[in-house]
Amino acid sequence: MNTLIDQQRALQHAITRAHEPGALLRGLPGREPLIGVYQHAYLARLIGALRDNFGVLPQVMGDEAFDALAADYVQAHPSRHASIRWFGDRLPAFMQDNAALVPHPALIDLARMEWGLRGAFDAADAQAIDAPALAGIAPEHWPGLRFTLLPSVQLLAMQWAVEPVWKAMQSVDAGSGEEPELPEPQEQDHALLIWRQGLENRWRSIDATQASLLCAVMDGCSFSALCELAAEQAGADQAAAVAVRSLQVWLADGVLSGVVLPD
Repeated sequence: MNTLIDQQRALQHAITRAHEPGALLRGLPGREPLIGVYQHAYLARLIGALRDNFGVLPQVMGDEAFDALAADYVQAHPSRHASIRWFGDRLPAFMQDNAALVPHPALIDLARMEWGLRGAFDAADAQAIDAPALAGIAPEHWPGLRFTLLPSVQLLAMQWAVEPVWKAMQSVDAGSGEEPELPEPQEQDHALLIWRQGLENRWRSIDATQASLLCAVMDGCSFSALCELAAEQAGADQAAAVAVRSLQVWLADGVLSGVVLPD
């Protein structure tokens, strides 16, 4: 190593990958333990970041199981962001691929829910529209209307009903040592809608029809396309009613940020 940048890169690699420093410390006897201190501090800091970014998951898993999962995750996916707020974006997928580290498969959905809530809270601000915003639109324009969603809106396909577990843990002080009785997660395919209203995150489960229609809105489909999709779900005679009812629910929830008139 002939340059300072080479030495700096080698030091970073030794710390972040927990590798032997090798030639980096050659000729500096007794310095090897110092690298170990930095390696331990790096790992501990990132595990701490995961604990902050997934507040409920470590409480439900327990310290030993979560620390084992987090340590393996750090090695597999070192932090790539300038802010450790975003460290952990691959954790749910990592849990999916490493089932031996996950005591119960429902924990994967719990991690996905928590990351979704975090993302919603940090999403860009936008003002939701209400029903009067649509009142003046001429009937002939409705087939071509397109709707936009708040930047915070997320729709997660869930396999387990983990929402009751998350909700139960919100009433527990993490430092109190209290261990609440948690409901046993039930296997249940459903969609979880997450968004932010003001400074408060909101979520609720939605049925398959609303989920498919909301996905169509995300894809930029027109109102007429929503009606066609509703016809496939509920029948042609109920299509318009289902589409309008879904639109009313979205307006009441405050997840729509705008409406785009056809050209």
